[in-house]
Amino acid sequence: MTAMSALVYEGPRTMTMRTVEVPRPAEGEVLVQVLYSGICGSELSGFLGQSSIRSAPLIFGHEIVGRIADYGPGVDAEIAGGVGSAVVLNPLFSCRACSFCLSGKQQLCPKRKLLGASLPGGNAEFVAVPMKGVHSLPDDSDLAIAALGEPTAYAIHAVRASRAGAGDNALIVGAGPIGLFIAKVLIQYGVQPIWVAERNDSRRAAAAATGAVIVESDEHVAQAVRAASGGSGVHIAFDAVGSPATRLACVESVMPGGTVILSGLHTDQTTLPMNAIVRSEICLAGAFAYTPEDFAMALDWLQSGRLAIDFDIVKAPLSEGQRWYERLVEGDPTVKVMLEPGAS
Repeated sequence: MTAMSALVYEGPRTMTMRTVEVPRPAEGEVLVQVLYSGICGSELSGFLGQSSIRSAPLIFGHEIVGRIADYGPGVDAEIAGGVGSAVVLNPLFSCRACSFCLSGKQQLCPKRKLLGASLPGGNAEFVAVPMKGVHSLPDDSDLAIAALGEPTAYAIHAVRASRAGAGDNALIVGAGPIGLFIAKVLIQYGVQPIWVAERNDSRRAAAAATGAVIVESDEHVAQAVRAASGGSGVHIAFDAVGSPATRLACVESVMPGGTVILSGLHTDQTTLPMNAIVRSEICLAGAFAYTPEDFAMALDWLQSGRLAIDFDIVKAPLSEGQRWYERLVEGDPTVKVMLEPGAS
């Protein structure tokens, strides 16, 4: 097979199904037949033409599960698993030689590359990836659940960056996949109560199903959170959206000495009350992507059932990808959409 179908980003709000050449795995690479490619919230900005790391033409997709189809030179088939073996991909690749990589912080590597951004991604029938990003899955794995490993790892990294623990309380602004997984991970760390601010009714319901308390006021999040917390504010606030309004809501909701974790990437520029941040000794920290340890933890927690998936996953043919990107940027409440390149 030399040709395959791919959903190609052509420019703002434009994706086209095209026939392209099947990638040939280079030395140290594996060719993976894609079964599921999840649509990530960060890709929606890219779809709108607002991402600095995604340029047309490009095959999006970095939440990928598939089966091994072929090997490049230098790959040990016994280590990789046989052809047909189910795998999930860690889509973030680094140089493995700089000080960040050697200290386990590959997500900060200045030469890092991401599938679906600087490399062709999973919105295609096949993708070629370095063997170091391939994780074998047990035969009885739910492959759609396994494809959630990437956003779960992102959430785990954000929570670990916050140093959350028993006795803390928290606010999460945004109940998309990352926000929901942050809530689930916080519960595992003993954080209670957890408040969630989200405008969409369906996503509010999904957040409530995790055990979180829904903030009833969309316009005055900080005021509502402070009232609910006895006037003190929260220990930690997570921004899982990345807009000026959501970042400000987090800053205004934390108590003096509190922490704000910024993981949303929707908007680049934001004005914040810096004098108040200084005088209240509020710690602002970014949380980007994940370490290999975070990713391995995510897969373990998903496969063991420690993190239950209690929201619906919509599975759609790759040919419907353009329509789903459009629906999601227009506010469709679906929490997670998995594109299936092999479906019709």
